[in-house]
Amino acid sequence: MTTTPTAAGRTATGRTDAPTRREQILKEAARLFAERGFHGVGVDEIGAAVGISGPGLYRHFPGKDAMLAELLVGISERLLDGGRLRVGEADGDPDALLGALIDGHIDFALDDRPLITLHDRELDRLKDEDRKRVRQLQRQYVELWVTVVAELYPDASRSEVRTAVHAVFGLLNSTPHLDTVGRRSMEELLRRLAHGAFGALGR
Repeated sequence: MTTTPTAAGRTATGRTDAPTRREQILKEAARLFAERGFHGVGVDEIGAAVGISGPGLYRHFPGKDAMLAELLVGISERLLDGGRLRVGEADGDPDALLGALIDGHIDFALDDRPLITLHDRELDRLKDEDRKRVRQLQRQYVELWVTVVAELYPDASRSEVRTAVHAVFGLLNSTPHLDTVGRRSMEELLRRLAHGAFGALGR
């Protein structure tokens, strides 16, 4: 599995270790790609951001394309792994499980804003194999949520539930376009909006 770090070096299992040099490179590459676009950033600039020469990056990655692939495939893997972990730790309370899924995605949306921007702008630059892998992982992540939400709202059709899940993802993933109003305030706002969107399905 590819491990893509958050800003604090946290993995899907929630461990927080000091980021490796490879993780530092990925973090800075994501930031720069999101700010200026994939083609607007050179290898030398990424190297300078982590304190090594541009050619030194080739000890870790064969090129920018490999960095982009690892960032986008990696975050899709991490979201799915994190969701599965929460399902595996659930105590049978679907309300609590949905809350845990929402909180986990909110953490991603606030901690990894550059990756959201990168996905929106640069996904089509991936090789077909990597792009298909991202799409496959995303479908599995959506279906994991659909299963949980469908249990809470049994009167809603599968199509309605899936639409609601996509709507909530769109809402939570809007964070790159929002002003920062404080971490806790933003978390609470996103949490209330997500629960409200699912609540529209009725019980």
